[in-house]
Amino acid sequence: MASEHSFPEILDVASLRAKCGFIASAHAEQREPMRRALLAAFKEANTAGRAKARERLSADGAGLRCAERISWLQDQLITVLHDFALNEVFDAANAPATARIAVTAVGGYGRGTLAPGSDIDLLFLLPSKKAVWAEPAIEFMLYVLWDLGFKVGHATRTIDECIRLSRADMTIRTAILECRYICGSKALADELEERFDHEIVRNTGPEFIAAKLAERDERHRKAGDTRYLVEPNVKEGKGGLRDLHTLFWIAKYFYRVKDSADLVKLGVLSKQEYKLFQKSDDFLWAVRCHMHFLTGKAEERLSFDIQREIAEALGYHDHPGLTAVERFMKHYFLVAKDVGDLTRIFCAALEDQQAKDAPGLSGVISRFKHRTRKIAGTLDFVDDGGRIALASPDAFKRDPVNLLRLFHIADIHGLEFHPNALKQVTRSLSLITPHLRENEEANRLFLSILTSRRNPELILRRMNESGVLGRFIPDFGKIVSMMQFNMYHHYTVDEHLLRSVDVLSRIERGLEVEAHPLTAKLMPHVEDREALYVAVLLHDVAKGRPEDHSIAGAKVTRKLCQRLGLTPKQTETAVWLVEEHLTMSMVAQTRDLNDRKTIVDFADRVQSLERLRMLLILTVCDIRAVGPGVWNGWKGQLLRTLYYETELLLSGGFSELSRKERAKHAAHVLGEALKDWPRKERDAYVRLHYQPYLLTVAIEDQVRHAGFIREADRAGKTLATMVRTHQFHAITEITVLSPDHPRLLTVIAGACAAAGANIVDAQIHTTSDGRALDTILVNREFSVDEDEMRRAGSIGKLIEDVLSGRRRLPEVIASRTKVKKRSKAFTVTPEVTISNTLSNKFTVIEVEGLDRPGLLSEITAVLSDLSLDIASAHITTFGEKVIDTFYVTDLVGSKITSESRQVNIAARLKAVLAGELDEARLHMPSGIIAPAPVPRSSHASRSTKAET
Repeated sequence: MASEHSFPEILDVASLRAKCGFIASAHAEQREPMRRALLAAFKEANTAGRAKARERLSADGAGLRCAERISWLQDQLITVLHDFALNEVFDAANAPATARIAVTAVGGYGRGTLAPGSDIDLLFLLPSKKAVWAEPAIEFMLYVLWDLGFKVGHATRTIDECIRLSRADMTIRTAILECRYICGSKALADELEERFDHEIVRNTGPEFIAAKLAERDERHRKAGDTRYLVEPNVKEGKGGLRDLHTLFWIAKYFYRVKDSADLVKLGVLSKQEYKLFQKSDDFLWAVRCHMHFLTGKAEERLSFDIQREIAEALGYHDHPGLTAVERFMKHYFLVAKDVGDLTRIFCAALEDQQAKDAPGLSGVISRFKHRTRKIAGTLDFVDDGGRIALASPDAFKRDPVNLLRLFHIADIHGLEFHPNALKQVTRSLSLITPHLRENEEANRLFLSILTSRRNPELILRRMNESGVLGRFIPDFGKIVSMMQFNMYHHYTVDEHLLRSVDVLSRIERGLEVEAHPLTAKLMPHVEDREALYVAVLLHDVAKGRPEDHSIAGAKVTRKLCQRLGLTPKQTETAVWLVEEHLTMSMVAQTRDLNDRKTIVDFADRVQSLERLRMLLILTVCDIRAVGPGVWNGWKGQLLRTLYYETELLLSGGFSELSRKERAKHAAHVLGEALKDWPRKERDAYVRLHYQPYLLTVAIEDQVRHAGFIREADRAGKTLATMVRTHQFHAITEITVLSPDHPRLLTVIAGACAAAGANIVDAQIHTTSDGRALDTILVNREFSVDEDEMRRAGSIGKLIEDVLSGRRRLPEVIASRTKVKKRSKAFTVTPEVTISNTLSNKFTVIEVEGLDRPGLLSEITAVLSDLSLDIASAHITTFGEKVIDTFYVTDLVGSKITSESRQVNIAARLKAVLAGELDEARLHMPSGIIAPAPVPRSSHASRSTKAET
C-alpha cells in the first residue's frame, strides 16, 4: 500500500540534496567533519518535517495521511542518504546496474505508513555478485540513521536468501509480503516481488491465513482478550491497527491484490464495508500519531493519563452526562467493534473461497465433512458442521424475527455461528424496526436467550458484536462501547453488563460455590429468576445520562419489562432492583454494620426476604464484573454480614431486649468462656470492657483479645500488637493495644500508609483502665499465609516503633510513599456529609475525594484536632476515588448537633481532601498536636494514598 503521494510541504528535497552536495565539497578530505555536518543537516530536516506533519495532523485530523507524510519524509531522507553514501563516500556513482544494491521498506513501513515513534524496518537487497563497497555503504547508512535517533530494524540479504528464509519463517514471509522499493536498484526489488509471488505466495494461502489468525489470537490473549479494556492498546489490542493490518496481509496473500480497494471489485467487502475499513484505519492512525507526538515515544497504550489530552487534540467536547474524554473513548470502542465486524465478514468470504478452491479429493472430503444437516423445528436454518447457517440468503428479509430466532436456536442446540450467517446478520440490521421490537414472538425469544440455563452471556455477546442487541434494545445500544473515565471500571459499560450476566449464570449453574457460597445457596430459592436476569442486564443501562443512572435505569427497565411480557409483579421487582442496585454495596462498605440503626434503615428499604436475596446476588454480579481484582473476600464478608443481620430483622428474629440487658448477657458469656481463669482475674478482665465492645465483637475474638491482653500485661508491655490473616476473606487483621490517645488512629493509619498497607476497616475500643484496643483490617498482599504473616508482623512493628517514639511519623510516610502518576489524570470534587440520622448513638461523617498516600492519617488528625472521638472508621476505595466514613461523638460521648460546628468540621475536612495546607493546624501551639503535617509540594498533594 505504498504511498503514491508526494508531500513537498514537509520537506524540500532539492534543497536537502544541494546542502549535502555543499557538505561533500567543503569536507572532501575530512571524513569526520563531513559526517558531523551531514548529521546536523539531516537532523534539522527530520525535526522540521515531523513538526510540520504534527501541525497538519492538528489542522486536518487525518491520521492515515499523517502516517503517510512521515513515511514519505523517511523515504526522502533514506534516498538522499543512499545517494550521498554511493556518490560522495564510496565513489560508486558509476557502478554497473548489476552491482547496485536496493533499499526496501518492510513491515508497517512497507505499507507506506509510519507513526512518529515507530521503528524503521529496512531490507537491503544485495545482487548475487556483490561489490566490495556494498556492505560498508550499508553500514555507513545505518550508523547515520542510528545517530539521528531512529530505531532501525534491518536485514541484508540476497534474493535467494529471502526466498529460502520466507519458506521457513512466517514472520519473514509477512515482512517481505509488505516489501516496498525506496531507492537503489529497482530491478532487484522487482525481481524479489516476482519470485516471492511465484515461489512462495502461490498455493500456500490457507497455511498463511491459519498462521496469521493464530498469531492474532495469541496477540489478543496477551493484550487482554477483550475489545473493551478501558486502557486499550491501539496497535496490538483487539480491534486495533494490527487487526486491520492482518486483514490486509491476508487479502494481499490470498487474493493476490496490491490495494485494499480491489477487495470491493472481488466482492469480498461491499462499498460500505470498505468505507468503514478506511474510516477505522484513519481514526486509529490519528489516535496513534497523537499518542506518539504527545508522549515523545512509541506509546501504544491509550492510558488514562493521556486520554484527556488526546480527546482535546481530536476536538471532542463535553456533552450532558458524558465528558469529552468519555465521548472520545466511546468512539474509539465503536471503531474497535467495527474492526471486529470487518474481520468476521472477511473471514466468512475467505472460508467460502477456500471451500470452492479446494482441489480434487481433499475438496470432496472437505465438502462431505461440512455437509449441512436439518435442524428440528426450523426450515430457515441448517447445521453446517456444528455451526448454524442460513438455509436461504433471504431468511431474514422473509421474516425479520429470524434475526432473533438464529441466536435462540444456536443456544438451544449448542451450535457455533457460521461466519456467513453473522455477516448476513450485520448486513440486515436495518430490518430491526420499531415494528419488530414490539413483536411478541421476538420479545419472547429474547427473554428466553437472556434467561437461558446454558450460557446466555456467549449468545448475548454474539448478538452485541453483530449489532442485534443494540438495535433490538436501543437503550442498550446507547451504552455500547461507552467507557467511564475512572480507575475503578476496567471495561466499557456493555462489556460490564454482559460479564454481570455471565457471573449470574455461573452462580446459577453451581460454578461459583467456592467463591460465593451464600449466593450459590440462595440462587435456587429465588422465585423470580426472569426479573433478576433482566435487572442484571439493565442495571447500568442509563450510564452517561445527565440524571442519576439508577433512577433513569429504573424508568428504562419499566418500559422494557412491559415490552418483554413480564407480569406487573416481575416488572416492579426488576425496576426496584435497578433503582437500588448500589444500595447494598454502599451500606456494606461505608456503614457500621454493628450499629443497629444501619440494619433497621436498610431493612426498611428492602422490605422482603425475596428482594434481599435478589439484591445480594445482583450486588455480587455487579462487583465481580467491574474488573479483575476488584472483588475480594473482605467485600464478600461485609455483604454476608449485612445479609444475615437484615434477614434476622425481616424474619422477626432480631432481639428486642434492651441494650443494657444484652450487654449484661454478653459479659456473662465472656466470663463463661474464660472459666479456666482464676475467678478474681476473670471478673476484673470482664469489667475492663464497655457495652459497645461486648455487643459488637464476636465471642471468639473477645477470647483471643483476652489472651493477648493477659500476655501483654504479664510481660509488662504497654504497647503490643497481634496479627492474624484470613485467606477466604482476603484480609489481614492487626490488633493494637496501647495507652489511649486521641491521635492513635492517625498514627496507626500513617504507619500503614508508610508500609503500603491498604486499610479497609478500623474498629476502635477503649477499656475502663484507659487503654485502647484497636483492630485494623488491611487487604492481603500475599497468597501464602507465612508470607502474609511476615508482612503483617513488620507493619505491627512499625506501628509500635512510631507509638513508642523510636520512629517519627512524618519521616516514615515521606520515605515510603510514592505518587502514582495515573491518579493525576483524575479529579474528584471533595465532598463531606455529616448526618445524625444514620445512627442512634453517633454522628456519621462521610468524606469523598481523590485518593493519595497518608490521606486517612491526615483526616483522622484533623478529626482529633476538632475534639472528636472516633468509634469506628470504614474505608472504601473505588479506583482513584476514596469514600471514608467515621462514626464519631464529641469528647463527652454526644452527637455533634451544633450547626456552626458541623460547618467548621466540613470546611476543615474539605481543605485536607483538596490537599490544601491546614492553616488552623499550623497556628496551634506545639505540644498540642502530634504529628506535624508532612511538608509537601502542591504537586505531591495530588497523589494517591496507599492505605485506603
